[in-house]
Amino acid sequence: MNVQAVEHLPGRRAFIRPGVLLARSPDAAGRWTQSAEYTDGVFTLRLAPGADPCEIAATLRDQGHEASPNHVVVGQPLFFGGPCGAPLPAPALACDGGEPSRVTAAVLDTGVAPHPWFKKADWFPGQPAEVLDADGDGLLDGQAGHGTFIAGLLLRQAPGTRLRMVRVLDSHGVGDEAGVLRALSALRDAHTDVLVLSFGCHTYDDRPSPLVERALAALPDTVVVACAGNTASSRPFWPAALPGVIAVGALDSAETTRARFSAYGPWVDACARGEALTSSFVDFHPFDGYASWSGTSFAAAVVAGAIAGAARRMSPGDAARHVLGATGGRRFPDLGVHVPGPR
Repeated sequence: MNVQAVEHLPGRRAFIRPGVLLARSPDAAGRWTQSAEYTDGVFTLRLAPGADPCEIAATLRDQGHEASPNHVVVGQPLFFGGPCGAPLPAPALACDGGEPSRVTAAVLDTGVAPHPWFKKADWFPGQPAEVLDADGDGLLDGQAGHGTFIAGLLLRQAPGTRLRMVRVLDSHGVGDEAGVLRALSALRDAHTDVLVLSFGCHTYDDRPSPLVERALAALPDTVVVACAGNTASSRPFWPAALPGVIAVGALDSAETTRARFSAYGPWVDACARGEALTSSFVDFHPFDGYASWSGTSFAAAVVAGAIAGAARRMSPGDAARHVLGATGGRRFPDLGVHVPGPR
């Protein structure tokens, strides 16, 4: 998979694409650069053997430059105990034929599969398809259907929302910072009210990538919701931990306590049920279009859906403030405000 584990800080592991540096200047890595590729304001620098992207990035940042290793990002469903086949959840039918909405939500994920809930929606044609079995072994890939599951959860919370699906993760749920930056750049010229980032990573230095931070800041009218990660720790998970991004942790199925896998900490803003949620899924044996799954990915979709629903009658920013500041809303230590999910 072309992934390298690094430990720039003792005991603080991160994952990067080996030999790659992302920077805003083609000359950032100097003599270590073998080739440079420019896309939307960012150079992808291929480094010479022996060059350490983390050390070079750290040096450049100390000098005031924006640079980052090409961090690997991963979707955040649980891989044990899911996805599991599930019957049609009757309440979710409300998103089939819901009243049209002016609200648009962008979902950076694995793509989307045709599904009775939304395949006839006017936004569906041209969306990137899910890849179900990339290696041809006859088995559903580990995160195939992740984007379709997210889409269903969002629409259960906000029927009629227009979705814009962008594939940044492969069918095993793996992508990288370079791909995320390309996707965010493409959204600059598109109307987006709510952006759902159901993936993330630890960074080599436990600080945010300045390139991702800049790219998100270029979407000032978009509410960004990101999963806090399935790390069961307080270590910041990016991009969720960025200021201005709504970081979402997961509650158990009873919505009474933190799910055992969820990240937590003062940087987490909101939480929603993240255990045993049911949503739209792919049609691939043994699945018949629906599944039950757990993870902070899905808690983030619940919160994003609540904001998209509220944005039908107010601005996205006001909708986010309304959902997170609802009168009487419960708060959980190190998880933020509770946002009720679909039943």
